[in-house]
Amino acid sequence: MKKYGLIGFPLAHSFSKQYFSAKFENENIKNTCYELIPLQDISLFQEIIKNEVYSGYNVTIPYKQSIIKYLDFLDDTAKEINAVNTIKVFNNRLTGYNTDVYGFEKSLKPLLKPWHKSALILGTGGGSKAVEYVLKKLNINLLFVSRNPVNKYQIKYSDINEQIINSHHLIINCTPVGMYPHIDNAPLIPYKLLTNKHLLFDLVYNPEITMFLKSGKENGAETINGLKMLHLQAEKSWEIWNS
Repeated sequence: MKKYGLIGFPLAHSFSKQYFSAKFENENIKNTCYELIPLQDISLFQEIIKNEVYSGYNVTIPYKQSIIKYLDFLDDTAKEINAVNTIKVFNNRLTGYNTDVYGFEKSLKPLLKPWHKSALILGTGGGSKAVEYVLKKLNINLLFVSRNPVNKYQIKYSDINEQIINSHHLIINCTPVGMYPHIDNAPLIPYKLLTNKHLLFDLVYNPEITMFLKSGKENGAETINGLKMLHLQAEKSWEIWNS
């Protein structure tokens, strides 16, 4: 039996097991399963490696960066952005990849308009690293929003004013705020200042319409959740595991 799994905590929000289980059934992939591996502390990953035989892993919040120290190799993209969401196991060696980059770029590009020249990235965790990488590749200016800014490229949520909203027509939520089961929460931005030129991208996909997206839509913005990104990155992970 070939086993794959998702590392993270908590995992109640995740559709990954559902996605891969359906894929295995629909494509008649035999003797293969996908499991959730909730770890309250990333140090527990060492026990998983010792005691379980997995052919590959996905990695989600909050371990996309902290898991790196347990890996033997990183591919070039994962190394550059310092975040991993896919691990291939081969000859007892673990190699880290980042398929979020692929999923985000393929999801975002069809929606971009000429005025999407600057972006606000909400959050500075592992998911934001893939977003930053793609935006730089697409020559889109970016500004991070953090609860605790640490440099000149980051601002506080309370710093977001009309001028910043008017000059950043792409806003990407890379935080877990609003994710199931805390579906009534949303990042603290001035939604009333949004226009029909704004595009809001939420990496969260459960619920399908987060409060972030709902508030954006109510003020005329175009919106997209992270479900297409999840599917794309999952297929890229599968390709890596089986290459």
